Amino acid sequence: MSLDHTRAPVLEALDAYRRADMLAFTPPGHKQARGADPEVRRILGDAVFQGDLLASGGLDDRRLRGEYVQRAEELMADVVHATHTFFTTCGSSLSVKAAMLSVAGPGRQLLIGRDAHKSVVSALILSGIEPVWVEPCWDAKRHLAHPPSAADFEAAFAAHPGATGALVTSPTPYGSCADLRGIAEVCHRRSRPLIVDEAWGAHLPFHPDLPTWAMDAGADVCVTSIHKMGSGLEQGSVFHLQGGLIAPDVLKNRADLWGTTSPSVLIYAGLDGWRRQMALHGRELLTHALNLAAEVRADIEEIDGMHVNDARDFCGPGLAADLDPLPVVVDLAGPGLSGYRAADWLREHRGINVHIADHRRINVQITHADSRETTGPLLRALQDLADAARGWDAAPVVEMPSPDELRMEQACLPRDAFFGGTQDVPVGEAADRVAAEMVTPYPPGIPVVLPGERLTEPVLAYLRSGVEAGMNLPDAADPAFRTVRVTDGRGGP
Repeated sequence: MSLDHTRAPVLEALDAYRRADMLAFTPPGHKQARGADPEVRRILGDAVFQGDLLASGGLDDRRLRGEYVQRAEELMADVVHATHTFFTTCGSSLSVKAAMLSVAGPGRQLLIGRDAHKSVVSALILSGIEPVWVEPCWDAKRHLAHPPSAADFEAAFAAHPGATGALVTSPTPYGSCADLRGIAEVCHRRSRPLIVDEAWGAHLPFHPDLPTWAMDAGADVCVTSIHKMGSGLEQGSVFHLQGGLIAPDVLKNRADLWGTTSPSVLIYAGLDGWRRQMALHGRELLTHALNLAAEVRADIEEIDGMHVNDARDFCGPGLAADLDPLPVVVDLAGPGLSGYRAADWLREHRGINVHIADHRRINVQITHADSRETTGPLLRALQDLADAARGWDAAPVVEMPSPDELRMEQACLPRDAFFGGTQDVPVGEAADRVAAEMVTPYPPGIPVVLPGERLTEPVLAYLRSGVEAGMNLPDAADPAFRTVRVTDGRGGP
């Protein structure tokens, strides 16, 4: 039966609630803005509060007989070619945890690309799942990781035949994509499910010139952040399911373990409205975004000292399988520039925020919301940055390890290291100790150090020099990275 994508069940129910002029003697306590602080109302506007109501006993009745969210999820599944879709208002950090626990549990092995987001590591800590790390495709020339290949997962399954499934991140925050069809085939030959953390790929199903969407590539579960490349509100995430390797009730049950019992109707409405927008206008909007990104890429390439990475840089044997062109990754040259320094200057002097800054790059993300009115100031600011940087002293040097040096021994399970006895030691004395914390440059949020890994001097020197150059380590016990948290004793917890 064909579904009507002109409808938006959650949005329509929210509109009906407002027009009915209902009185609520339930949470939230601001009572449709009436009790909110006047200054908060002035800054946020009353519409935010008026859309903030209970999902059960507010938007819908107490038994959810209107099925507004359920019908919105069915429409979302239909438009992206999934069998089931589940909304969450707790971000993809929740969604990926639910997906992992639907495939593995305490003491079970799961193959995971080592370039995974910190939310994956959080799931390992809390669940006791044993990770089998699959090495990314490291670009030693550019000091950048791309997703592991199908052959990498084939080898990992051969070495660990008891692994219950696999997880790969694609696209990466830099836009590089895995061979999802190949990896899915490796998994399904063994009747093992594939989880794709596609948080950066919400737009992929809606244009043929974009990389292959995980559901079309045969993934079993796909996690997507609608707020990253779509039009949803922050924390709006969906996870999609297909095939028979994971039961829908199992996935929903695992999500219930992590999720809130007070979901945000505002976020639900954003998810619902974005699906309708893409179903009706997605190809047109993304054609505009792709054309604009191509123009921006060409214009930045003309600025002295800046190179825009493209498929020739990121794709090929030993690298990524495909590239999403909407994350515009700018490689900076010249002794005065680093990504950290460039990002700080652009924000302070031109009022422009970039997405990712690392030791040599910035990432300026183009979406369907951009136009020449936004890219014009960006291009002028980048030219001004290039001009200003000619007079700068050399940027602090980040001591980048080789790909081999970046990988450390997993001496014990992340859960055991995190919850065992710990002590904080000076970074200069931490080599050969077992880490008891995550240390994650953010953004993009991919941990360099995991609990249970045996620390090495090259990695410690990289993080120490990175902080001095401007790297942000928000989850470290000591964000200044003068000390690092390790387990008691040198052999683990």
